[in-house]
Amino acid sequence: MRKLIVTILMSLDGHYEGPGGNFMAMPLDNEFDTHNHAELAEAGTLLLGARTFQLFQGFWPRMAGDPAATEVHRAISRRNGEIEKVVVSDTPAEEQDGPYRDTTTFVRRADAHEYIAGLKRGEGAPILMFGSRVLWNDLLAAGLVDEFHIVLGAGVLGGGTPAFDGKTTARLRLLGSETHEGSENIVLRYAVEKQG
Repeated sequence: MRKLIVTILMSLDGHYEGPGGNFMAMPLDNEFDTHNHAELAEAGTLLLGARTFQLFQGFWPRMAGDPAATEVHRAISRRNGEIEKVVVSDTPAEEQDGPYRDTTTFVRRADAHEYIAGLKRGEGAPILMFGSRVLWNDLLAAGLVDEFHIVLGAGVLGGGTPAFDGKTTARLRLLGSETHEGSENIVLRYAVEKQG
């Protein structure tokens, strides 16, 4: 049985992005990239919503060969290119194009729960989600999320998009926490307690 792990950056006041959808308002630091690379290295499948996939595809592929990019960014770029990706999108697969075309499976929203449940029943490394707030809230409500790895950012945004949609409740059990030298952010790892 594979775990579905959602890893997110969240401000201290519970936001997933800043006012106006500005992700760069978030309390980012170099350790955030290091954390994400470590998560990717352990994962077997990357699960993304359509918007996050488009953002990834527009940014990460060029980082691998960019001499100005950090080594962590180049490593993330390479891993994003090779890892199996599943994208939940109602845009037909035959209309999709770009550098990740050969490593990506597109699944319609109506089929997503069944498809992801099937992935989880398989053997192998964890299924990892970055971004994709609408999708992870939906999968949490459906009982398909196993863990949250929350990078709690040392910043208060005063507005923006809440990390959780307010429609779903869940009980979490703390698995561990970690800090890193030079970073004010804290990584909190939680298991989602199964209901009933």
